[in-house]
Order: sequence, then C-alpha cells, then structure tokens
Amino acid sequence: MEQRINAFEKGFNGMKGLFVLGAYLRHSTIEESLLNLIDYRVSQINGCAYCLDMHAKDMRANGEPEQRIYMVSAWREAPVYTDRERAALAWAEAVTELRDRNVPDEVYNEARTQFSEQELIDLTLGIITINSFNRLNIAFRTPAGTYEPGQHAALIS
Repeated sequence: MEQRINAFEKGFNGMKGLFVLGAYLRHSTIEESLLNLIDYRVSQINGCAYCLDMHAKDMRANGEPEQRIYMVSAWREAPVYTDRERAALAWAEAVTELRDRNVPDEVYNEARTQFSEQELIDLTLGIITINSFNRLNIAFRTPAGTYEPGQHAALIS
C-alpha cells in the first residue's frame, strides 16, 4: 500500500492542535501507561496499522509487559488489567464506536467510579485525539513499521 499524502509533513500546522492536546494529556492526572493502553485499543478498533506499531513500541519501551499488549483486544476476559483500566477501556470502546449514537449509562457509571469528572473529560479528550490520528493515518495510508520509540515525543512535550 502506497502512502497518499504525508499528513505529518504537509499538514503539520493544522495538526498542531492535536499535538497540543497530546502535551496537555501527558501532564494530566491520567497515567501515561493508561493513555498508551487506550491509544492501542482504539487503534485496534479503527484498524490503524501505523498507530498500532507506534503504541506497541512505545508501550514496550516504557516497560509494559508483552502479555498486557497481546491481550488488550480481549481485556474483558484477561486478568491482567485493573478495574480502572477496565473502566477506561470500556469507555474508550463506547466513545469510539458510538453504537446507536450513544454511550451506555452503565459504561458511564462504571467510569465515574474510577475517574473524577476532570479525569473523565481528559480520558475522553485522549480518545478523541487518538481517533483523529487514526483517521488521518488510515485516510492517507501512513506506512507502518518504521516508527522508533519516542519518535514523536518532542511534538507532545
């Protein structure tokens, strides 16, 4: 598959807002490991190969055990995630998929047991951000496999 447009190069000025959002989130009270887990799961749902490659490499570089990376698509059955992570993963799936244009009350209620109002807003901003990056990378066929851990860190610090 051939890249259509290098959105990071040609659209950087327009994408600055996404990077600013990423910088904000890295300084929020949501743990970086949880943000990475959410980025990875949402990228699985959307089928973004570039983001899957990037977030798996960043997770490994940050010490995330392989088992937790491999099992994230089956997080409901996997015993390796905390209640907070499970609530975040359910929230991320519901916000990404918006089945029947709705986020179910039970998903919201569970998320509220694990996250403050501000944290839930921040978590949702993270979900919106990764969905935006997924859509850019999928639309313009950003090639996967060449990402080096931490490569975009300067853009979101």
